Amino acid sequence: MYVLYGFDPSPYSVKMRAILRYRRIPFIWKASGNPRDAAVAAGLPPVIPVLQFPDGRLMNDSTPLAHALEREHPGARSIVPDDPVQAYLSDLLEDFGDEWVTKMMFHYRWYYEADRAFAQTWVVTSRDPVMPAGPRRAAMQAFNDRQVGRMAMVGCTEQNRPIIEDSYRFVLDTLDRHVRAIPFLFGSRPSLADFGLFGQLQILSVDPTPMAEMRARAPDVYCWLLRLDDASGVDGEWLDAAAPLPDTLMALLKHCGETYLPFLAANTCALQDGAGEVALDIQGRPYAQAPFRYQAKCHDALRKKLAALGPDVRRRLDPVLEQAGCLSFLA
Repeated sequence: MYVLYGFDPSPYSVKMRAILRYRRIPFIWKASGNPRDAAVAAGLPPVIPVLQFPDGRLMNDSTPLAHALEREHPGARSIVPDDPVQAYLSDLLEDFGDEWVTKMMFHYRWYYEADRAFAQTWVVTSRDPVMPAGPRRAAMQAFNDRQVGRMAMVGCTEQNRPIIEDSYRFVLDTLDRHVRAIPFLFGSRPSLADFGLFGQLQILSVDPTPMAEMRARAPDVYCWLLRLDDASGVDGEWLDAAAPLPDTLMALLKHCGETYLPFLAANTCALQDGAGEVALDIQGRPYAQAPFRYQAKCHDALRKKLAALGPDVRRRLDPVLEQAGCLSFLA
């Protein structure tokens, strides 16, 4: 049986757990102690979740894991749309969730006092619910200090706060309209993109400040997250590949082209130039943070996936990406 090492306050852990549940792949959820220990013991980067395969292999990083499960369990209940145009757009929106919406998650969790206090409790009690008071206080403070100290590195600064919070509200508003008309992003069954957004938004639906805003502003998104957490009973179909994409889906792609992709391109340039800062305007406002190597890897992967598609697919996909303002950052 598969074993998934993670814990509930981790967006990528709950993302993988939801994928395994939807795909009806039996697994054991190992959510106590420090799940990073499993990665370190296997010689992997200290990143969660870690998935142990039935043959004993261990892997981490949620996106490669999701695709590995597609190879191990092809066909049935795939989370990759059948249409290659929809499949690429799903990959793009999953990356947007993993690498841009995560800035929202990290910002809200560690910027507001109530969220910092709750996060400390949630993280530490997830590792050991009966930890003695003294070690518990020390562990809570140590985790708080570590995460708050990383805020600037991941772009969660006072300067960037309006961009991040407005982006959160846009995602909530647009996704709320979408799920009232279509159960999931690409039809009546969930895609990899759904799970990419789910991971981050599920945490935002629990932490106090963004949870209150989500419930007031986008109650259908809140209910969508509850459904997606265990969608093992969902059966559905993909959107008609010949039909135009829903306006709400195009709006999310356009937002990606206005926020995340310009950042990705600027981040890649900063790393290539050896610059110490990524600086650009996002929707007319200044945004800055340190360069991030992993996100350059994400940018490269998206560009290579697009370049590998055949001419028939590109004739259908490129106009969609162009209309959304994404193509110039990916070609």
